[in-house]
Amino acid sequence: AGSGAGAAMRTEISTAAAFLTRLLRAAGGVGEEQLRCFRECLQEAMREHYKHHWFPLVPSKGSGYRCIRINHKMDPLIGKAAGMIGLSHERLFQLLPSELTLWVDPFEVSYRIGEDGSICVLYESPQPGGKAAKQLESRTSCKEEWRTGRSSPSKSYNMMTISS
Repeated sequence: AGSGAGAAMRTEISTAAAFLTRLLRAAGGVGEEQLRCFRECLQEAMREHYKHHWFPLVPSKGSGYRCIRINHKMDPLIGKAAGMIGLSHERLFQLLPSELTLWVDPFEVSYRIGEDGSICVLYESPQPGGKAAKQLESRTSCKEEWRTGRSSPSKSYNMMTISS
């Protein structure tokens, strides 16, 4: 990989690809061999796509470029990998959430289902250089949320406690 970006991205990319593969598996109807191929094709597509857009020293730089998004339009990286195993975009829309955002950044992979769902962290590692970790309390509660597809209700209502 010369620049070493490939090795650096490996964990983040495999985390993101495994997550999307799990969503497909959970939806059913896709064989294990197809899923394995999908995951490998997706990882390859992501590596290629992110190659010159990975900045471990400035993790947020290029975040929009690396963001994988389904929003009534299929993300081209997912579409490409699915095409390799014969899944059409129409089929993908049946299998995957219609609104999904997946952020693949150095040291952190997170996702959101729905436009105002909670953001859930799939993978996080401390940044070299010892920057303080981001506040995560509000974001870690939904690790398994994708299984049910429901987002947790907003906690803002308990701000208004009225004592008599």
